[in-house]
Amino acid sequence: MRVHDKKEFDRQNCFGQGQANTAYAQYFIGNSYLNPLTDPKVCAVSLANVTFEPGCRNHWHIHHAKSGGGQLLICTAGSGWYQEEGKPAVSLEPGMVITIPAGVKHWHGAKADSWFSHIAVEVPGEETANEWLEPVDDASYAALESPAGEK
Repeated sequence: MRVHDKKEFDRQNCFGQGQANTAYAQYFIGNSYLNPLTDPKVCAVSLANVTFEPGCRNHWHIHHAKSGGGQLLICTAGSGWYQEEGKPAVSLEPGMVITIPAGVKHWHGAKADSWFSHIAVEVPGEETANEWLEPVDDASYAALESPAGEK
């Protein structure tokens, strides 16, 4: 469900917006916010609520691992996009879970007119690393929002 109004989004975003995601800002178009839900010193599984302002998206990236690894996205509020290289974009809505195996090039973020939030789960694995790649170009992103591109 698209959520334009920030107050309404905050009401729906039950895991909280968190702080500006300054550590990874260079890999995002627009502003994102990070609210860690687990402490890596206590828990082997990293969970964080990531909030995207309207139009915000991360760059293409790959979660590498010798074994295991990858990422899960648990959509919690607003409306967004997920796309794997060479495949059509998928519309993300609250309650959806996206499983991203290690080695898959992908991106995710908010729709142009909606706030969006998901819990990012870093799947444990051996020799895991994240490789950040090129930004999602504006023309490709805008095409998703056109009536013909809307999923």
